[in-house]
Amino acid sequence: MPVQSSLSRSSVIGRLRAAGCVFAEDEADLLLSAGLARNELINAVQRRIEGFPLEHILGWAEFCGLRIRVGAGVFVPRRRTELLVREAAALLGVAGAGSAERSPSTPPIVVDLCCGSGAVGTALAALVPEIEVHASDVDPAAVRCARLNVLPAGGVVHEGDLYAALPARLRGNVDMLAVNAPYVPTASISSMPHEARVHEPRVSLDGGPDGLDIQRRVIAEAGAWLRQGGHLLIETSRLQAPHTAAAMVSGGLSPRIATSAELDGTAVIGKLL
Repeated sequence: MPVQSSLSRSSVIGRLRAAGCVFAEDEADLLLSAGLARNELINAVQRRIEGFPLEHILGWAEFCGLRIRVGAGVFVPRRRTELLVREAAALLGVAGAGSAERSPSTPPIVVDLCCGSGAVGTALAALVPEIEVHASDVDPAAVRCARLNVLPAGGVVHEGDLYAALPARLRGNVDMLAVNAPYVPTASISSMPHEARVHEPRVSLDGGPDGLDIQRRVIAEAGAWLRQGGHLLIETSRLQAPHTAAAMVSGGLSPRIATSAELDGTAVIGKLL
C-alpha cells in the first residue's frame, strides 16, 4: 500500500512494521531524521516498504562507529564484519603488524581485498592512522563507492580481480590482507533476505558451490603478497571456518579461528610462516 499523507513517527513505524521490518522504530527514526523533503521522505518510506535496503535509501551504513557511504547496487557492510576489523586492529597494534622485516619508520601496508564499499579499510584507517591502506574490488560500482570512503581516509582504491588489481610494488610487501570475500554457497542465495539477494550484486555474495571458491583463490596467492610474518584475515561462517583454516595450512599459513557471539561473526586469521 502506498504511503499516504500521514508521516508521523507512529504512522511510519506502523507501516514499516506491517511490511516486516524487525527494527521498525529505529528505521523510522533514521528516515525521519535524514533531513529529507516531504516528497523525498514519502518516497523513502515507500521504497523501504517495497524491500529496498535501508542503507541504500539513506546512502550510508553504520559500521565501527562510522558512517560508510553505500550506493545502490553495492554490498552493505554487516555488523559481523566488525570482528574482522577488531582482530586486524589488534594485530596492527603490534609493531609492524607481526612482520619480521618491516622498518619501524615505514607504515604497515594493509589491503582490503574484495572491499565492496571499502568499509573495512576505512575503519582500520580510522583506528590505526599510521597504516597505508589499499582497497580493491572487481565491481566498478563498488569501486566508485569505495573511493568515497577510502580516499578521504588517506587510502587508495583499485579496480580488478583480486590481486590483479594491486600495484606490483605491493607484491611481497603487504603486512595484512583483510578480506571479506563472498562466501554464501550458490544454492543458498535464493534463501537470503529479499533486500540482499535482489539489491546487492551477486558477485558480492556468491562463493561457489560450497561458498569457499573465492577464499581458496585468495589464500592460494596470499603468500606471494604478504611479508614474512604478515597476516591474512578472512571473514567466514562457523561451519566453513575449519575448511578455511585447512586451506590456509595448505597455503603455508598458520591459522586460528576467532568468533564473536555478540557480533555473530567468525574470522580465520593466518600468519605467513
